[in-house]
Amino acid sequence: MSLERVVAHLRIGNQQLDYKWLGAAPAEAPTLVFLHEGLGSVSMWRDFPKRVVEATGYGALVYSRAGYGDSDPVDLPRTVHFMHDEALITLPKVLDALSIRAAILIGHSDGGSIALIHAGGTKDARVRGLILEAPHVFVEEHGLRRISAIAEEYRDGDLRRRLKRHHGQNVDCAFWGWNGVWLDPEFRSWNIEEYLPKIRVPVLVIQGEDDSYGTLRQVEAIEKGCAGPVTTVILEHCGHSPHRDQPEQTLLAIRSFMNREP
Repeated sequence: MSLERVVAHLRIGNQQLDYKWLGAAPAEAPTLVFLHEGLGSVSMWRDFPKRVVEATGYGALVYSRAGYGDSDPVDLPRTVHFMHDEALITLPKVLDALSIRAAILIGHSDGGSIALIHAGGTKDARVRGLILEAPHVFVEEHGLRRISAIAEEYRDGDLRRRLKRHHGQNVDCAFWGWNGVWLDPEFRSWNIEEYLPKIRVPVLVIQGEDDSYGTLRQVEAIEKGCAGPVTTVILEHCGHSPHRDQPEQTLLAIRSFMNREP
């Protein structure tokens, strides 16, 4: 499979981020803002953003955070507050820079957590809803065991080679930046449940039953904590990436959610 290399770049502060725009311009329709997982990038979403755009008629912004894809690298180690920094500092600047007027945040894994922090930690009226795949709101031993084991796959298996196709020269920065911070003893107390009661926009949570990084406790916390309506879709025979493991069911859930919401 050939991967599209992103040529568009956006400067945010002293960092250059790679991005791709699909579909309608911000003045013509709301924008779907795709926030990738802890090992993700623009290209790792594959054709899923295009499919959501075609199903909704919305525009889409897909970008790689610093340290990923073709974006600028970052200094390691990452701090345990890196998701807060992305949600409260970087994401608002990205929305400003591209003149986004109304947004639906689509976050996968760490990207889902960033979406929650942004929605609960800012008064950003542009955000009209959240679509979250396998989000984290606290740390579980279940996930840490998998994160610890995957380091061996990166060192001794072919994971580094596969990730390099998406991250290029950022591959070590992307992997060790993610792996290192999640396994930092200080990160065990990471918890973003305090942001949930401030989230009043509609939320869709899509979770795989076989997710090796998080359990249904994450979903239950979001259902109980958010002030706005929460729709939950639990997918059988699905792991940590619903849009890759169960793309048709994930797309159906998103279309159904967006058809119900204003």
